[in-house]
Amino acid sequence: MRKMFCSLAVGLLLLSSTSCERLKARDELNKGVQAFKSTKFQEAAEHFTNAINHDPTFPTSRLYLAMSYLSQWIPGANSDENTLMATKAQEQFMKVLEQNPKETVAIASIASMYFNQKKLDEAKEWYTKLLNVDPNDKTAYYTIGVIAWTKTFPKRMEARANLSMKPEDPGPLKDKKVRADIREKNLATVEEGMKSLQKAIDVDKEYDDAMIYLNLLYRERADLADTSEDYKKDIASAESWVDKTLETKKIKTERAQKTQGGVIIEEKKPEDEKK
Repeated sequence: MRKMFCSLAVGLLLLSSTSCERLKARDELNKGVQAFKSTKFQEAAEHFTNAINHDPTFPTSRLYLAMSYLSQWIPGANSDENTLMATKAQEQFMKVLEQNPKETVAIASIASMYFNQKKLDEAKEWYTKLLNVDPNDKTAYYTIGVIAWTKTFPKRMEARANLSMKPEDPGPLKDKKVRADIREKNLATVEEGMKSLQKAIDVDKEYDDAMIYLNLLYRERADLADTSEDYKKDIASAESWVDKTLETKKIKTERAQKTQGGVIIEEKKPEDEKK
C-alpha cells in the first residue's frame, strides 16, 4: 500500500512539473508573439527558443522560431550572418515538418526560400510537395509557372541572338536544327508551366500575375513551332492573355476605387438624385 501511495505521489509530482513547464512555454510563446508583432525578431527568437526548451513538443513555438529567423533573412545578401539566418530558419522548418509533415506554412516557406536563392529545381520540388498537401494553393501553381519561364527564356533568347534574330523579329526560330534543339530542351518545361499557370487561374479567376506569365510562356512555345501558322496561333493566344490581364487589372482598380476604408461607396442612380 505504501509503495502504491509513493508511486502515486511521484506521478503527481511529475505531472505537476510537466504542467508547470508547459505554462512557462506558453508564457514565453506569448512574449515572443508580442515581440514578433513589433518586428523585434531577434528578441522574439529568444522567447520562442525558451518556449521550446520548456516544452519541446509544442509545435507552434518552433514554427514561430523559424519565422523569426526567416524575417531576419535578406534574400540575395551574402554576409555570413545572413546565411546563418537562412540556415537556422530552414533547420527549424524541417523540425516542424518532423512533427507535422503537412504543415503548409513550413513547406511554403522552404519553397519560397529556395526560389529566392535561385535554386529553382529545389523550389519546384517543394512547391510540388505543397500542392500534394493543398491542391488549391494558387501561389504554388503560379511559382512553378514562373520557374518554367525563368529556366526556358534565356535559352531561347541565346538561340535568337546566335541566329541574329532581334527580340522583336517574328518567329519561329529560323534555323530548323537550332529550333529542334531548343524545343527538346524547353518544350516540356514550357507546357508544364502553362498547365500550372492555368490551374492557378482556375483557383483565382482574377489572378492577373498568372495571366502575365501565361502570355510569356505562349511566346516561348511560339518560337518553337514548326510553321509560321502555329507560331501565329500561339502569339494570338499570348495577346489574348495580355488583353485579359489588362481587363482584370481594370476591374480590380475600379472595385478598389469604389471601396474606401473598407466601406463600399454605392453609385447614385439618376432617380436618387431627384429625391
